[in-house]
Amino acid sequence: MKRITLILLGFLCLTSVQAQDAKQEKKEAAKSHLKQHFKLYGFIRNYFTYDSRESISGTGDLYNYQPKDELWNQTPEQAEASGVTREDMNAVGTFRFLSLTTRLGLNIVDYKWRGTEFGGKIEADFYAGLGTKVVAAYNAFTGTHNVGGVAQFRLRQAYMTLGWDSLKMNDKDYARVDLTIGQTWHPMAADLCDVIALNSGAPFGPFNRSPQIKLDARLGKFVTLTAAGLWQMQYQSTGPNTQSAEYILYAKTPEAYLGLSVHDNGFLMRAGADVLSIKPRNQGTVIGADGSAVTVTVKDRITTVSPFLYLQYKQGDFSIKAKTIFAEAGEHMNMNGGYGVKAKNADGSWEYTPTRTSTSWLSIVYGGKVGAQEDKHPQKLQGILFAGYIRNFGTKEALMDADGDGKADDYFYPRGSNMNRMYRLSPTLLYTVGKFQLGCEYEITSVQYGRGGVGINGLAENGLHWVTNHRIQLMTKFNF
Repeated sequence: MKRITLILLGFLCLTSVQAQDAKQEKKEAAKSHLKQHFKLYGFIRNYFTYDSRESISGTGDLYNYQPKDELWNQTPEQAEASGVTREDMNAVGTFRFLSLTTRLGLNIVDYKWRGTEFGGKIEADFYAGLGTKVVAAYNAFTGTHNVGGVAQFRLRQAYMTLGWDSLKMNDKDYARVDLTIGQTWHPMAADLCDVIALNSGAPFGPFNRSPQIKLDARLGKFVTLTAAGLWQMQYQSTGPNTQSAEYILYAKTPEAYLGLSVHDNGFLMRAGADVLSIKPRNQGTVIGADGSAVTVTVKDRITTVSPFLYLQYKQGDFSIKAKTIFAEAGEHMNMNGGYGVKAKNADGSWEYTPTRTSTSWLSIVYGGKVGAQEDKHPQKLQGILFAGYIRNFGTKEALMDADGDGKADDYFYPRGSNMNRMYRLSPTLLYTVGKFQLGCEYEITSVQYGRGGVGINGLAENGLHWVTNHRIQLMTKFNF
Protein backbone atom coordinates (compact mmCIF):
# COMPACT_ATOMS: atom_id res chain seq x y z
CA MET A 1 0.00 0.00 0.00
CA LYS A 2 2.90 2.33 0.85
CA ARG A 3 4.47 1.67 -2.54
CA ILE A 4 1.22 2.57 -4.35
CA THR A 5 0.89 5.74 -2.27
CA LEU A 6 4.44 6.82 -3.06
CA ILE A 7 3.89 6.17 -6.77
CA LEU A 8 0.71 8.26 -6.73
CA LEU A 9 2.44 11.09 -4.86
CA GLY A 10 5.33 11.00 -7.33
CA PHE A 11 2.92 11.09 -10.26
CA LEU A 12 1.04 14.04 -8.75
CA CYS A 13 4.29 15.94 -8.15
CA LEU A 14 5.45 15.27 -11.71
CA THR A 15 2.09 16.36 -13.08
CA SER A 16 2.20 19.54 -10.96
CA VAL A 17 5.72 20.36 -12.17
CA GLN A 18 4.70 19.77 -15.79
CA ALA A 19 1.61 21.96 -15.32
CA GLN A 20 3.75 24.73 -13.81
CA ASP A 21 6.23 24.43 -16.67
CA ALA A 22 3.40 24.60 -19.21
CA LYS A 23 1.92 27.61 -17.42
CA GLN A 24 5.31 29.32 -17.38
CA GLU A 25 5.82 28.55 -21.07
CA LYS A 26 2.40 30.07 -21.88
CA LYS A 27 3.26 33.11 -19.78
CA GLU A 28 6.59 33.56 -21.57
CA ALA A 29 4.90 33.03 -24.94
CA ALA A 30 2.31 35.70 -24.07
CA LYS A 31 5.08 38.11 -23.02
CA SER A 32 6.99 37.39 -26.23
CA HIS A 33 3.83 37.95 -28.28
CA LEU A 34 3.12 41.28 -26.61
CA LYS A 35 6.72 42.40 -26.99
CA GLN A 36 6.81 41.40 -30.65
CA HIS A 37 3.47 42.88 -31.75
CA PHE A 38 2.61 45.72 -29.34
CA LYS A 39 4.86 48.78 -28.99
CA LEU A 40 3.85 51.30 -26.35
CA TYR A 41 5.17 54.85 -26.76
CA GLY A 42 4.49 58.41 -25.70
CA PHE A 43 5.90 61.41 -23.91
CA ILE A 44 5.35 63.83 -21.05
CA ARG A 45 5.57 67.38 -22.38
CA ASN A 46 5.33 70.80 -20.75
CA TYR A 47 5.17 74.23 -22.37
CA PHE A 48 6.08 77.52 -20.70
CA THR A 49 4.84 80.32 -22.95
CA TYR A 50 4.89 84.12 -23.01
CA ASP A 51 3.00 86.23 -25.60
CA SER A 52 3.47 89.96 -26.02
CA ARG A 53 -0.16 90.52 -27.12
CA GLU A 54 -3.52 88.79 -27.36
CA SER A 55 -3.58 86.14 -30.08
CA ILE A 56 -6.03 83.87 -31.85
CA SER A 57 -5.14 80.48 -30.40
CA GLY A 58 -6.46 77.22 -28.99
CA THR A 59 -5.58 74.28 -26.73
CA GLY A 60 -4.97 76.32 -23.63
CA ASP A 61 -3.56 79.13 -25.80
CA LEU A 62 -0.62 76.86 -26.72
CA TYR A 63 -1.76 76.38 -30.33
CA ASN A 64 -0.96 79.80 -31.73
CA TYR A 65 -2.39 81.03 -35.05
CA GLN A 66 -1.87 84.78 -35.26
CA PRO A 67 -2.00 88.02 -33.21
CA LYS A 68 -5.37 89.73 -32.95
CA ASP A 69 -6.06 92.97 -34.73
CA GLU A 70 -5.98 96.29 -32.90
CA LEU A 71 -8.94 97.00 -30.62
CA TRP A 72 -8.84 100.63 -29.53
CA ASN A 73 -10.87 101.77 -26.52
CA GLN A 74 -11.42 105.21 -28.11
CA THR A 75 -11.01 107.04 -31.37
CA PRO A 76 -8.31 109.74 -31.44
CA GLU A 77 -11.05 112.38 -31.24
CA GLN A 78 -12.67 110.69 -28.22
CA ALA A 79 -9.32 110.39 -26.47
CA GLU A 80 -8.64 114.09 -27.00
CA ALA A 81 -12.04 115.00 -25.63
CA SER A 82 -11.93 112.61 -22.63
CA GLY A 83 -8.33 113.24 -21.65
CA VAL A 84 -7.93 109.46 -21.12
CA THR A 85 -5.02 107.74 -22.83
CA ARG A 86 -6.01 105.85 -25.96
CA GLU A 87 -5.15 102.14 -25.67
CA ASP A 88 -5.11 99.07 -27.88
CA MET A 89 -6.94 96.58 -25.65
CA ASN A 90 -5.31 93.62 -27.40
CA ALA A 91 -1.78 94.90 -26.67
CA VAL A 92 -1.60 92.86 -23.47
CA GLY A 93 1.00 90.23 -22.60
CA THR A 94 0.15 86.81 -21.16
CA PHE A 95 1.99 83.83 -19.66
CA ARG A 96 1.03 80.22 -19.01
CA PHE A 97 2.54 76.76 -18.54
CA LEU A 98 0.66 73.53 -19.18
CA SER A 99 1.14 69.76 -19.67
CA LEU A 100 -1.89 69.42 -21.93
CA THR A 101 -0.18 67.67 -24.80
CA THR A 102 1.21 64.72 -22.86
CA ARG A 103 0.65 61.72 -25.14
CA LEU A 104 0.17 57.95 -25.07
CA GLY A 105 0.21 55.66 -28.10
CA LEU A 106 0.26 52.02 -29.11
CA ASN A 107 1.67 50.61 -32.35
CA ILE A 108 0.47 47.16 -33.46
CA VAL A 109 2.93 45.53 -35.88
CA ASP A 110 4.09 42.33 -37.60
CA TYR A 111 0.88 40.35 -37.95
CA LYS A 112 0.82 38.32 -41.17
CA TRP A 113 -1.62 36.05 -42.94
CA ARG A 114 -1.08 34.54 -46.39
CA GLY A 115 1.12 37.35 -47.67
CA THR A 116 -0.90 40.15 -46.07
CA GLU A 117 0.69 42.25 -43.33
CA PHE A 118 -1.61 43.70 -40.66
CA GLY A 119 -0.94 46.55 -38.25
CA GLY A 120 -2.50 49.52 -36.54
CA LYS A 121 -2.13 52.48 -34.25
CA ILE A 122 -4.07 54.01 -31.35
CA GLU A 123 -2.87 57.41 -30.16
CA ALA A 124 -4.36 59.88 -27.70
CA ASP A 125 -3.37 62.90 -25.64
CA PHE A 126 -4.85 65.44 -23.27
CA TYR A 127 -6.82 68.26 -24.80
CA ALA A 128 -10.07 70.24 -24.39
CA GLY A 129 -12.34 70.11 -21.36
CA LEU A 130 -10.97 73.41 -20.07
CA GLY A 131 -13.19 76.16 -18.74
CA THR A 132 -13.90 79.25 -20.82
CA LYS A 133 -13.42 82.83 -19.73
CA VAL A 134 -15.34 85.23 -21.96
CA VAL A 135 -14.16 88.83 -22.19
CA ALA A 136 -17.60 90.39 -22.08
CA ALA A 137 -16.51 94.02 -22.30
CA TYR A 138 -15.62 93.75 -25.97
CA ASN A 139 -16.78 91.92 -29.06
CA ALA A 140 -16.26 88.23 -29.80
CA PHE A 141 -13.07 88.92 -31.74
CA THR A 142 -11.42 89.89 -28.44
CA GLY A 143 -11.57 86.16 -27.83
CA THR A 144 -11.64 83.66 -25.01
CA HIS A 145 -8.98 81.97 -22.93
CA ASN A 146 -9.39 78.24 -22.31
CA VAL A 147 -6.76 78.04 -19.61
CA GLY A 148 -8.46 76.55 -16.57
CA GLY A 149 -10.27 73.32 -15.66
CA VAL A 150 -9.73 69.62 -16.19
CA ALA A 151 -8.39 68.36 -19.52
CA GLN A 152 -9.92 65.38 -21.28
CA PHE A 153 -8.14 62.44 -22.89
CA ARG A 154 -8.91 62.72 -26.61
CA LEU A 155 -8.35 60.55 -29.66
CA ARG A 156 -5.66 61.67 -32.12
CA GLN A 157 -5.17 58.65 -34.35
CA ALA A 158 -6.84 55.25 -34.64
CA TYR A 159 -6.32 53.21 -37.77
CA MET A 160 -5.52 49.78 -39.16
CA THR A 161 -3.14 48.96 -42.00
CA LEU A 162 -2.96 46.19 -44.58
CA GLY A 163 0.20 45.72 -46.62
CA TRP A 164 1.26 43.62 -49.58
CA ASP A 165 4.99 43.43 -50.35
CA SER A 166 7.09 42.03 -53.21
CA LEU A 167 4.41 42.45 -55.86
CA LYS A 168 6.23 41.84 -59.12
CA MET A 169 5.98 44.61 -61.74
CA ASN A 170 8.50 43.26 -64.27
CA ASP A 171 11.73 41.25 -64.28
CA LYS A 172 13.56 43.82 -62.12
CA ASP A 173 11.08 45.97 -60.21
CA TYR A 174 8.68 45.18 -57.39
CA ALA A 175 5.78 47.11 -55.90
CA ARG A 176 4.41 47.46 -52.39
CA VAL A 177 0.82 48.44 -51.60
CA ASP A 178 -0.37 49.75 -48.21
CA LEU A 179 -3.99 50.41 -47.27
CA THR A 180 -4.78 52.60 -44.26
CA ILE A 181 -8.31 52.69 -42.81
CA GLY A 182 -9.17 54.97 -39.89
CA GLN A 183 -8.21 58.37 -38.50
CA THR A 184 -4.71 59.65 -39.17
CA TRP A 185 -2.87 62.60 -40.71
CA HIS A 186 -4.34 64.18 -43.82
CA PRO A 187 -1.96 63.39 -46.74
CA MET A 188 -1.38 67.13 -47.26
CA ALA A 189 -0.49 67.57 -43.57
CA ALA A 190 1.71 64.52 -43.11
CA ASP A 191 4.97 66.37 -43.91
CA LEU A 192 5.36 68.74 -40.96
CA CYS A 193 8.05 71.33 -40.41
CA ASP A 194 10.67 71.14 -37.65
CA VAL A 195 9.46 73.33 -34.80
CA ILE A 196 8.74 72.58 -31.15
CA ALA A 197 5.55 74.69 -31.18
CA LEU A 198 2.29 72.79 -30.77
CA ASN A 199 0.91 74.30 -33.99
CA SER A 200 3.62 72.55 -36.06
CA GLY A 201 3.85 75.61 -38.28
CA ALA A 202 0.09 76.13 -38.81
CA PRO A 203 -1.54 78.14 -40.32
CA PHE A 204 1.43 78.33 -42.72
CA GLY A 205 0.89 74.68 -43.56
CA PRO A 206 -2.01 72.22 -43.40
CA PHE A 207 -2.74 70.68 -40.00
CA ASN A 208 -5.45 68.03 -40.10
CA ARG A 209 -6.14 64.47 -38.92
CA SER A 210 -9.27 62.94 -40.38
CA PRO A 211 -11.09 59.62 -40.91
CA GLN A 212 -9.94 58.23 -44.24
CA ILE A 213 -9.23 55.34 -46.54
CA LYS A 214 -5.76 55.82 -48.03
CA LEU A 215 -3.89 53.73 -50.58
CA ASP A 216 -0.10 54.04 -51.02
CA ALA A 217 1.41 52.18 -53.97
CA ARG A 218 5.20 52.15 -54.04
CA LEU A 219 6.15 51.44 -57.64
CA GLY A 220 9.77 50.34 -57.71
CA LYS A 221 12.48 52.06 -55.66
CA PHE A 222 11.72 55.73 -56.24
CA VAL A 223 8.03 56.44 -56.90
CA THR A 224 4.92 56.23 -54.70
CA LEU A 225 1.36 57.02 -55.73
CA THR A 226 -1.17 57.98 -53.04
CA ALA A 227 -4.96 58.20 -53.29
CA ALA A 228 -7.33 58.88 -50.40
CA GLY A 229 -10.96 59.50 -49.59
CA LEU A 230 -11.46 61.49 -46.37
CA TRP A 231 -14.26 62.61 -44.07
CA GLN A 232 -14.46 65.44 -41.54
CA MET A 233 -14.50 65.13 -37.76
CA GLN A 234 -12.44 67.54 -35.65
CA TYR A 235 -11.23 69.73 -38.51
CA GLN A 236 -14.28 71.10 -40.30
CA SER A 237 -15.39 73.43 -43.07
CA THR A 238 -16.99 76.73 -42.23
CA GLY A 239 -20.37 78.02 -43.39
CA PRO A 240 -23.63 79.70 -42.39
CA ASN A 241 -23.74 77.67 -39.15
CA THR A 242 -20.06 78.32 -38.29
CA GLN A 243 -17.61 75.43 -38.58
CA SER A 244 -19.43 72.12 -38.78
CA ALA A 245 -19.20 68.62 -40.28
CA GLU A 246 -22.83 68.87 -41.47
CA TYR A 247 -21.73 70.50 -44.74
CA ILE A 248 -19.92 67.36 -45.90
CA LEU A 249 -22.64 65.21 -44.33
CA TYR A 250 -25.33 66.57 -46.66
CA ALA A 251 -22.93 66.68 -49.60
CA LYS A 252 -22.50 62.90 -49.33
CA THR A 253 -19.16 63.30 -51.11
CA PRO A 254 -15.87 62.36 -49.43
CA GLU A 255 -12.94 64.74 -49.69
CA ALA A 256 -10.50 63.36 -52.29
CA TYR A 257 -6.70 63.45 -52.50
CA LEU A 258 -4.30 62.30 -55.21
CA GLY A 259 -0.53 62.62 -54.89
CA LEU A 260 2.84 61.54 -56.27
CA SER A 261 6.08 61.08 -54.30
CA VAL A 262 9.62 60.69 -55.65
CA HIS A 263 12.34 59.70 -53.18
CA ASP A 264 16.05 58.89 -53.53
CA ASN A 265 19.23 59.30 -51.44
CA GLY A 266 17.84 61.74 -48.86
CA PHE A 267 15.72 63.65 -51.38
CA LEU A 268 11.92 63.64 -51.33
CA MET A 269 9.52 65.45 -53.63
CA ARG A 270 5.81 65.21 -53.08
CA ALA A 271 3.09 66.86 -55.17
CA GLY A 272 -0.65 66.47 -55.01
CA ALA A 273 -4.06 68.09 -54.89
CA ASP A 274 -7.01 68.03 -52.52
CA VAL A 275 -10.61 68.30 -53.79
CA LEU A 276 -13.47 69.10 -51.42
CA SER A 277 -17.15 69.43 -52.34
CA ILE A 278 -19.63 70.46 -49.63
CA LYS A 279 -23.21 71.73 -49.26
CA PRO A 280 -23.24 74.83 -47.04
CA ARG A 281 -27.04 74.75 -46.80
CA ASN A 282 -29.65 72.01 -46.99
CA GLN A 283 -32.68 74.32 -46.76
CA GLY A 284 -33.59 77.68 -48.28
CA THR A 285 -36.54 80.04 -48.64
CA VAL A 286 -38.62 80.96 -51.68
CA ILE A 287 -41.35 83.56 -51.98
CA GLY A 288 -44.71 82.12 -53.03
CA ALA A 289 -47.25 83.69 -55.38
CA ASP A 290 -49.13 85.02 -52.36
CA GLY A 291 -45.98 86.70 -51.02
CA SER A 292 -45.40 84.17 -48.23
CA ALA A 293 -41.98 82.74 -47.40
CA VAL A 294 -41.80 78.96 -47.87
CA THR A 295 -38.95 76.72 -46.66
CA VAL A 296 -37.68 74.36 -49.35
CA THR A 297 -34.74 71.99 -49.84
CA VAL A 298 -31.90 73.42 -51.92
CA LYS A 299 -28.93 72.00 -53.81
CA ASP A 300 -26.26 74.47 -52.71
CA ARG A 301 -22.72 73.24 -53.33
CA ILE A 302 -19.18 74.57 -53.50
CA THR A 303 -16.22 72.58 -54.81
CA THR A 304 -12.62 73.62 -54.14
CA VAL A 305 -9.25 72.39 -55.41
CA SER A 306 -6.00 72.95 -53.48
CA PRO A 307 -2.68 71.80 -55.06
CA PHE A 308 0.62 71.63 -53.15
CA LEU A 309 4.32 70.88 -53.55
CA TYR A 310 6.68 69.58 -50.86
CA LEU A 311 10.48 69.24 -51.07
CA GLN A 312 12.87 67.71 -48.54
CA TYR A 313 16.57 66.93 -48.41
CA LYS A 314 18.47 65.27 -45.57
CA GLN A 315 22.21 64.61 -45.35
CA GLY A 316 23.92 63.80 -42.07
CA ASP A 317 23.10 66.43 -39.44
CA PHE A 318 21.54 68.79 -41.98
CA SER A 319 17.98 68.84 -43.31
CA ILE A 320 15.90 71.33 -45.25
CA LYS A 321 12.16 71.17 -45.92
CA ALA A 322 9.80 73.42 -47.86
CA LYS A 323 6.10 73.31 -48.69
CA THR A 324 3.81 75.58 -50.70
CA ILE A 325 0.02 75.36 -51.15
CA PHE A 326 -2.36 77.38 -53.28
CA ALA A 327 -5.54 76.82 -51.32
CA GLU A 328 -9.14 77.44 -52.26
CA ALA A 329 -10.87 77.93 -48.90
CA GLY A 330 -8.67 75.56 -46.81
CA GLU A 331 -10.07 76.35 -43.37
CA HIS A 332 -10.78 72.64 -42.76
CA MET A 333 -7.00 72.12 -42.82
CA ASN A 334 -6.38 74.86 -40.23
CA MET A 335 -5.21 77.32 -42.88
CA ASN A 336 -6.50 80.87 -43.35
CA GLY A 337 -9.40 80.76 -45.78
CA GLY A 338 -13.12 80.47 -46.36
CA TYR A 339 -15.73 81.38 -48.94
CA GLY A 340 -18.65 83.69 -49.56
CA VAL A 341 -21.94 84.05 -51.42
CA LYS A 342 -21.74 85.40 -54.97
CA ALA A 343 -25.45 85.09 -55.86
CA LYS A 344 -28.86 84.24 -54.34
CA ASN A 345 -31.34 82.61 -56.70
CA ALA A 346 -35.13 82.74 -56.87
CA ASP A 347 -35.36 78.99 -56.11
CA GLY A 348 -33.81 79.60 -52.68
CA SER A 349 -30.34 78.32 -53.57
CA TRP A 350 -27.10 80.27 -53.14
CA GLU A 351 -23.97 80.26 -55.26
CA TYR A 352 -20.53 80.48 -53.68
CA THR A 353 -16.96 81.49 -54.44
CA PRO A 354 -13.86 80.45 -52.41
CA THR A 355 -10.93 82.49 -51.17
CA ARG A 356 -7.55 81.89 -52.80
CA THR A 357 -4.55 81.88 -50.51
CA SER A 358 -0.87 81.22 -51.13
CA THR A 359 0.73 79.58 -48.09
CA SER A 360 4.40 78.58 -47.85
CA TRP A 361 7.00 77.60 -45.26
CA LEU A 362 10.66 76.65 -45.03
CA SER A 363 12.45 74.90 -42.16
CA ILE A 364 16.18 74.21 -41.76
CA VAL A 365 17.76 71.98 -39.11
CA TYR A 366 21.41 71.54 -38.31
CA GLY A 367 23.04 69.83 -35.37
CA GLY A 368 24.58 66.63 -34.13
CA LYS A 369 26.10 64.89 -31.16
CA VAL A 370 27.91 66.85 -28.45
CA GLY A 371 29.90 65.91 -25.39
CA ALA A 372 30.80 62.37 -24.35
CA GLN A 373 28.84 59.74 -26.28
CA GLU A 374 30.10 56.58 -24.56
CA ASP A 375 27.40 56.50 -21.90
CA LYS A 376 23.74 55.46 -22.19
CA HIS A 377 22.54 59.05 -22.55
CA PRO A 378 23.92 60.51 -25.80
CA GLN A 379 23.66 64.28 -26.17
CA LYS A 380 22.60 66.26 -29.21
CA LEU A 381 22.20 69.98 -29.88
CA GLN A 382 20.17 71.20 -32.85
CA GLY A 383 19.54 74.62 -34.29
CA ILE A 384 16.25 75.10 -36.16
CA LEU A 385 15.00 77.99 -38.29
CA PHE A 386 11.42 78.25 -39.53
CA ALA A 387 10.03 80.87 -41.92
CA GLY A 388 6.46 81.09 -43.18
CA TYR A 389 4.50 83.45 -45.43
CA ILE A 390 0.79 83.75 -46.30
CA ARG A 391 -0.79 85.95 -48.95
CA ASN A 392 -4.57 86.36 -49.20
CA PHE A 393 -5.65 86.97 -52.82
CA GLY A 394 -9.32 87.37 -51.96
CA THR A 395 -12.18 85.46 -53.51
CA LYS A 396 -12.14 83.76 -56.91
CA GLU A 397 -15.19 85.77 -58.04
CA ALA A 398 -16.92 88.89 -56.75
CA LEU A 399 -19.02 88.51 -53.60
CA MET A 400 -22.66 89.54 -53.43
CA ASP A 401 -23.35 93.13 -52.36
CA ALA A 402 -27.14 93.53 -52.29
CA ASP A 403 -27.22 96.98 -50.63
CA GLY A 404 -24.45 98.43 -52.81
CA ASP A 405 -22.22 99.60 -49.95
CA GLY A 406 -19.15 97.90 -51.44
CA LYS A 407 -19.00 95.34 -48.61
CA ALA A 408 -19.56 91.59 -48.85
CA ASP A 409 -22.95 90.43 -47.56
CA ASP A 410 -22.29 86.78 -46.60
CA TYR A 411 -18.67 85.88 -45.99
CA PHE A 412 -17.67 82.74 -44.06
CA TYR A 413 -14.08 83.09 -42.85
CA PRO A 414 -13.48 81.68 -39.37
CA ARG A 415 -10.25 83.47 -38.44
CA GLY A 416 -9.21 87.07 -39.19
CA SER A 417 -11.16 87.72 -42.40
CA ASN A 418 -9.54 91.18 -42.72
CA MET A 419 -6.04 89.60 -42.94
CA ASN A 420 -4.17 90.42 -46.15
CA ARG A 421 -0.80 88.82 -45.50
CA MET A 422 1.20 87.30 -42.68
CA TYR A 423 4.71 86.09 -41.95
CA ARG A 424 6.44 84.18 -39.17
CA LEU A 425 10.09 83.70 -38.21
CA SER A 426 11.00 81.19 -35.56
CA PRO A 427 14.55 80.26 -34.47
CA THR A 428 14.83 77.34 -32.04
CA LEU A 429 17.46 75.54 -29.98
CA LEU A 430 16.71 71.91 -29.07
CA TYR A 431 18.95 69.99 -26.67
CA THR A 432 18.49 66.22 -26.30
CA VAL A 433 19.96 64.00 -23.59
CA GLY A 434 18.86 60.41 -24.13
CA LYS A 435 15.07 60.46 -23.86
CA PHE A 436 14.91 63.99 -22.39
CA GLN A 437 14.56 67.12 -24.51
CA LEU A 438 14.78 70.80 -23.66
CA GLY A 439 13.78 73.35 -26.29
CA CYS A 440 13.69 77.14 -26.43
CA GLU A 441 11.86 78.88 -29.28
CA TYR A 442 11.34 82.52 -30.23
CA GLU A 443 8.41 83.05 -32.57
CA ILE A 444 7.61 86.39 -34.19
CA THR A 445 4.30 86.47 -36.09
CA SER A 446 3.23 89.62 -37.92
CA VAL A 447 -0.10 90.19 -39.70
CA GLN A 448 -1.21 92.92 -42.06
CA TYR A 449 -4.84 93.74 -41.34
CA GLY A 450 -7.22 96.10 -43.13
CA ARG A 451 -9.95 98.30 -41.68
CA GLY A 452 -13.52 98.96 -42.71
CA GLY A 453 -14.78 95.48 -43.51
CA VAL A 454 -14.28 93.04 -46.38
CA GLY A 455 -14.99 94.26 -49.93
CA ILE A 456 -16.68 92.31 -52.71
CA ASN A 457 -13.25 90.98 -53.75
CA GLY A 458 -12.88 89.25 -50.38
CA LEU A 459 -10.21 91.65 -49.12
CA ALA A 460 -10.03 94.45 -46.55
CA GLU A 461 -7.75 96.94 -48.33
CA ASN A 462 -8.29 100.21 -46.50
CA GLY A 463 -6.27 101.32 -43.50
CA LEU A 464 -3.66 98.60 -43.89
CA HIS A 465 -1.51 98.16 -40.79
CA TRP A 466 0.78 95.54 -39.26
CA VAL A 467 0.25 93.85 -35.89
CA THR A 468 3.00 91.73 -34.31
CA ASN A 469 3.17 89.17 -31.52
CA HIS A 470 6.41 87.99 -29.91
CA ARG A 471 6.17 84.52 -28.37
CA ILE A 472 8.92 83.02 -26.23
CA GLN A 473 8.41 79.34 -25.47
CA LEU A 474 10.28 76.81 -23.36
CA MET A 475 9.53 73.11 -23.74
CA THR A 476 10.48 70.10 -21.63
CA LYS A 477 9.77 66.62 -22.95
CA PHE A 478 10.45 63.09 -21.74
CA ASN A 479 9.96 60.37 -24.36
CA PHE A 480 9.29 56.74 -23.57
